[in-house]
Amino acid sequence: MGKAIGIDLGTTNCCVTVLEGGAVQIVPNKEGGRTTPSVVGFTDKGERLVGQIAKRQAVTNAANTVYAVKRLIGRKFSSAEVARMRETSPFEIVDSPNGDARVRVQGRSYSPPELSGIVLQRLKAAAEDFLGEAVTDAIITVPAYFDDTQRQATKDAGKIAGLRVERIINEPTAAALAYGLGKTEVERIAVYDLGGGTFDISILEMNDGVFEVLSTSGNTFLGGEDFDERIMNWMADQFLADTGIDLRQDRLALQRLKEVAERAKCELSTTTETNINLPFIAADATGPKHFNKSLTRDEFETLVKELVEQTIEPCHTALRDAKLQRGDIDKVILVGGQTRSPMVE
Repeated sequence: MGKAIGIDLGTTNCCVTVLEGGAVQIVPNKEGGRTTPSVVGFTDKGERLVGQIAKRQAVTNAANTVYAVKRLIGRKFSSAEVARMRETSPFEIVDSPNGDARVRVQGRSYSPPELSGIVLQRLKAAAEDFLGEAVTDAIITVPAYFDDTQRQATKDAGKIAGLRVERIINEPTAAALAYGLGKTEVERIAVYDLGGGTFDISILEMNDGVFEVLSTSGNTFLGGEDFDERIMNWMADQFLADTGIDLRQDRLALQRLKEVAERAKCELSTTTETNINLPFIAADATGPKHFNKSLTRDEFETLVKELVEQTIEPCHTALRDAKLQRGDIDKVILVGGQTRSPMVE
């Protein structure tokens, strides 16, 4: 058996690692990055683009660039979550004969495991380049609150990529394992994982390097994408009030809004104000229209306050299920990009 790789198949970004000489090494992608955006683009020439290169051309090819497909995995087209995603997604989400949500690109319908499989293929290739040998086995992480259908769909994605998925591990458990590697003390830890598309809270007990998961709770449709969406809606509302044009009706404009919303959110983690400037975002009979406004951290926190509050109840549930009080937790581990927001911290 060759080396097995570990894959964090995230909503927004993916990461692949390998155990080399007893130490975990993150495998860089072709561009030299440690993470690969979970984005797949299809060009008019029939090319399939994955990662950063797909993300870069999203603005000019919005309908054929698919992102955040993890939010669709194992979900029915009729579900409330899919209906919500269809409202703001620039690509087309369609029904399938068995009722699952699929994505239609250039006249062909793709299942979420197929699209995730395309991303996994790229990660597998990066690992093979790094190791200089073929890779067949993988361990993939999933949100702790994923149900059996979503877990099976993730396994199917691995199979499509030519990987034998040895094990599916819950993301908070994987984070705790990484944290506890080589530690011997007795600790109770809470892993608060707010990623791009999902939220998990797990409470674990660590004793001499052995872990026991005491409880887990979460929301599989709450994450950084929703924070971006709040900024997108704020921008669209401001623009509508100023010009009377609704940017939500324009797929290309939506993609541009998404890009700057994500950038503004990241900037507001380190600064107290950010300027959002979108020239030529729309046009009417009077000529081209531009968007140029500032968003402060306070305004942003007001927009997303309710989303952060949605993470509190699962935390209480996890504590109740573990039969613990708040004071019984020794450490809290923050995982996921969205936890970098000062409001979450």
